[in-house]
Amino acid sequence: METRSSKRKKILNASTKRPKISSLSNDHDEEDRISDLPDEILHQILILLPIKSIAKTSILSKRWKNLWNSFPDLDFTTVNTIANSSIAMTSKNVRKKERFYVLKGSEYVDQILTLIDKHSDIRVLKFRAFLSFSRLNHLVRNAVKHNVQELDIEVSTSDYFNFPRSVITSRSLRVLRLKSWHPGFRLPPLETMRDGFKLLSSLSLSRVILHDQPSLIDLFTNSSFPLLKKLHLEALFGLKQLRITCPFLEDLSLESCFQLLELEICVGRLRKLKVLSCFDAYSVRSRVKIDAPNLEILLWSYNAVTEESVLKNLHLLNEAFVGFFLLHEDLSVVKSQSVSNFLSGISNCRSLTLDRQCIEILSKNNKFAGVSLCPFNKLKSLEFSTGFNKHNNSGLAKCNNIIQWNKELWELPNSGEEKYWESQIQNLRSFLHHLKVVKIHGFTECANDVTLVKFLLKHAKVLQELFLFTCSLSKSRESLLREKIKSQIMGFSRASSKAKIVFE
Repeated sequence: METRSSKRKKILNASTKRPKISSLSNDHDEEDRISDLPDEILHQILILLPIKSIAKTSILSKRWKNLWNSFPDLDFTTVNTIANSSIAMTSKNVRKKERFYVLKGSEYVDQILTLIDKHSDIRVLKFRAFLSFSRLNHLVRNAVKHNVQELDIEVSTSDYFNFPRSVITSRSLRVLRLKSWHPGFRLPPLETMRDGFKLLSSLSLSRVILHDQPSLIDLFTNSSFPLLKKLHLEALFGLKQLRITCPFLEDLSLESCFQLLELEICVGRLRKLKVLSCFDAYSVRSRVKIDAPNLEILLWSYNAVTEESVLKNLHLLNEAFVGFFLLHEDLSVVKSQSVSNFLSGISNCRSLTLDRQCIEILSKNNKFAGVSLCPFNKLKSLEFSTGFNKHNNSGLAKCNNIIQWNKELWELPNSGEEKYWESQIQNLRSFLHHLKVVKIHGFTECANDVTLVKFLLKHAKVLQELFLFTCSLSKSRESLLREKIKSQIMGFSRASSKAKIVFE
C-alpha cells in the first residue's frame, strides 16, 4: 500500500519535470491589451466613469493623454450639482466656502475645455454651475467651435441672462437643453430664432421670461424647426399664445405655463403629448386645439378648464390621463361644454384614467346635466380616483364601455341602499354590460359596501375579477365577524359564471 508520504514525493517529482514557461509567454502576459484597443472602443469604456477619473487617465502615458484630448463626451455634472449651489447663491447668507466651491466648479470646466485639442470635436457637453453671463457665453462658444452635437446646460445666474446666440448659428448641434434655476433667461427676437436650429432634433427650455413677447405662434413651425422630434417647454413666464406645427415632432411636453390662454397643436407625427399645470383659470377666452392623427399617449393633468376645446383625429389614442384644475365646483355652461368636447375628442382611447375633479364635473355639476358624451367604443380599461357618493352614478353612466374601475372611498347613506342601486340599473346598463374588473380600495365591510358588492355581482354580466382591498379599520375587527362577512359575500348570486372574488 502506498503511504501518504510516498504519494507526496511522486507529485513533487512530477511537478519538477514539467516544462518551463517560455519567456515569450511572460512577455505576452505583460502586454497592455487595453491600450491597444481602438480609440472608439476606449471612449465607450471611459464614458462609464466620472469626468475627473477620465481626466486622470491622461497621466498614464502619451497614448492615454491623446485619448483624453480626443474624448468626445464631457459630462461635468459629476463635478458640481446646481441644485445646492443655486440655493446657496440665492440665499442672503452665502458662506464663502460654498461660493468658492461653485466658482471652482465653473473654472474647472473652462480649464478642461482649454486642454482639448483644437481639432477634436465634442459630441456631448453637460454641465451644472453658477455662472456669470459672460462665462456662460464663453463656454457655449467653445462648445460650438468644437462642433458640439448635444449641449445640456443647467445654470443659475445673479441676474436674467440672454439666450446664447452662438447656439442658434451652430450647424452641428442636434440636442439642446437649457435650464435656468434662478432667475431665468430671455429669448432673442423671433426673427433671429427662426434663422437657426435647422438640424436640431431635440429641444428643452426651462424658465424662460416672455413678458415682452408673449406669443410664440410663429416659432415652432416647419421653417424654423424642420427636423425637431422632441420638444419640452417648462415655466415659460408670460406666455399667452403657443402654436406648434413642427412636421416631424413625436414627443411634446408642456409644463407650468400658468398664463397660457391659447394652445394649438397640429402635428401629423406626434405620438406623445404631456400638458401639466397650464392655462389661466380666471380667463374667459382660453382655448385648446389638438389635431394629431398619430397620437398614442395623452397626459392632461392639473390644467384649468378652457372656454373652448377642439380635439380631433385622435384615432390611434391608446392611453389618456385627464385631470382638470377647478377654483370652484360650479362651472359655467361654456366650460362644461368644453369638458364634454374634450372627453368626446378622446373617445377612441383604449385606456382612460380620470382624476377626482373630472368625476366631480361629470357628476355633481348641474350645468353638465344636458351634455352628452360620445361612446368610448374602444375602451379596454377605465380607472377612477374619486371620493365617491351615490350622486356620482350619473358620471359613471356617461362613460360607457367601462372595463376597470378603481375607487378610494365610498360614503353611502345608511338606508335604502339596495333599493337605490336597483333603481339605477337603467342608467348604468352600459356600464354593467362591459365591466370586467372591479377594484375597490378602502373596503370597510360595512353594510353599505357589502350592498354595492352584491349589486355588482348580481348585474355585471361579463365580470371576471372583483378585488376587495380592506382598510385598516376593517382589519381591526374581530376575525370571526370578518370571516362571516366574507362568507356572506361569497354566497351572493352572480350574473357572470367567471366572476372571481379576491380579498386583499
